Amino acid sequence: QVILEESGGGSVQTGGSLKLSCARSGYTYNSIDMGWFRQAPGKEREGVAVIDSDGNKNYANSVKGRFTISKDNANNALFLEMNSLKPEDTAMYHCAAGLLTLENMSTGGFGMDYEGKGTMVTVSS
Repeated sequence: QVILEESGGGSVQTGGSLKLSCARSGYTYNSIDMGWFRQAPGKEREGVAVIDSDGNKNYANSVKGRFTISKDNANNALFLEMNSLKPEDTAMYHCAAGLLTLENMSTGGFGMDYEGKGTMVTVSS
């Protein structure tokens, strides 16, 4: 059992920055992929970023160059640093754990084993 709790969301203006955090408890071994997906009101969920157990990272094209995913294994924490934010980044951001890809985080498919309740990010123009 993995419990994920996100924090750090808020409201910013276009061009601003936020850093999201995800605290992981329960299964604390690091042989698990971690990631972030988001869901805007009335839209489908979108896988945003994944970091695997070896530290390899993958990003959605929509955030590449603006968002950075990182983790702190010693403290079982995951982060998403978001820069140059745009109104289209407005969404509920969720932390995820499992055998992750951007695709299965988007669909909630096999491998997307755990997710947190999310933290809201609002970007105003």
